[in-house]
Amino acid sequence: MKLSLRSKFMFLVLALLSTGAFAANDAHKGGLNLGAPVQVAGKTLPAGDYVVKWEGAGPAAQVNIVRNGAVVATVPARVVKLDQKAPQDSVEVKTASNGDRTLTSIQFNGKTYALEIGGESGGGDTTSGSSVK
Repeated sequence: MKLSLRSKFMFLVLALLSTGAFAANDAHKGGLNLGAPVQVAGKTLPAGDYVVKWEGAGPAAQVNIVRNGAVVATVPARVVKLDQKAPQDSVEVKTASNGDRTLTSIQFNGKTYALEIGGESGGGDTTSGSSVK
């Protein structure tokens, strides 16, 4: 009887530990709302809601952008520290002279980090807001 009780206890402990480890993998994710199409990793993402997921604390990260449970884009990014918590979810978009809009940065409400997407620099206007319009 003691062996059976001990086995059940060990099983419970292992189950709790594995659940905790699984939850830790989801620690780096956030929402992304696009009000207009943008370019990410050479793909056009239509307006809508997405989930952004990545592993590691940075500075380099491989970011997956997910919609309806499917990865629609994977892009390298840099995790940057913010001086203060972001007051809301927001994105920055660079607009090229031909009108193409490229996602360049994502901030998450209440977080002290942001994602700088890809390696684009210079040229074009930058727009920021809670969603791209």
